[in-house]
Formats: sequence, structure tokens, C-alpha cells
Amino acid sequence: MDAAREIENLLYRYAELIDRGDFKSLAQLFRQGEIYAPAHNTVFRGVDEVEAMYRRSTRLYPDTGTPKTRHVISNAIIEVDAEANIASSRACYTVFQATDALPLQAIISGRYHDQFKQSDEGWHFVRREMHVDLLGDLSQHLLFDLQG
Repeated sequence: MDAAREIENLLYRYAELIDRGDFKSLAQLFRQGEIYAPAHNTVFRGVDEVEAMYRRSTRLYPDTGTPKTRHVISNAIIEVDAEANIASSRACYTVFQATDALPLQAIISGRYHDQFKQSDEGWHFVRREMHVDLLGDLSQHLLFDLQG
């Protein structure tokens, strides 16, 4: 499999894990990296900080153990520097949600700016910047007010 496809799979794996509510496995994707939210100037580094951030911020529903979301990653532009074993990507995300209190709808959309590095274990995240562009009803998803 070529490098761009491996990196694309990392993008999709992130979406799959957050929709499952599997924050422990999601955090493993950042064991050598960090997540940066420019809007709040916050950085979460490594497994423990990333997992704790998702547990503090994302509502999980007892009946499914998930956030009842579907993260859709699109428009991925992946640029690989094979000689340096590094890569970057820009991708869009749209999160859909449906709960007993919320009919199916898009609740947030934005962009991920990611940096990757290849090691003996394969490609991994070095840095994820999460940019928010459009907000909908996040009341059933987040455990904090994103706009506040």
C-alpha cells in the first residue's frame, strides 16, 4: 500500500474510533503526536492527555456506549515527502448525529490540518490541528459549550 493510502486510512480510522466511542484506541493514534485546537489555543499531547480530552468533552450514550455520531472525512489532500518520511494533509470533516432528542442532522463541520511521520511502526500522527467552520446543534454531542 502506498504512503498516501496509509495516511488516508489513518484519517478514516480516527473517524471510526470516535464514532465507536473508543477513546482509548483513538488516543493510541496520537501516542507520538498531539492535537491542537487553535480557537482555544489548547494542545493535548500523547495517549493520556488525548484520551482524557475526549472523555471530558464528548457525550457517550449508555445504551450504545457511543456518541451516536458519524464523522465523515472528505476532500483529503495528502502530500508525502518520501525522502524525509514525513507527510501532511488537509481534509474536511462533517459530523452527523441522531439521538432520541435530536433528529439526524449535521452538527459541526470544519477542517483537519495534519502532520505525519513514518517510523518502523508505519505512519503516525505528529500533529492534528482542528479548525471549526460551521456549527449546528452540539447540545447532544459535547459536554461543554464550544461557543462559550
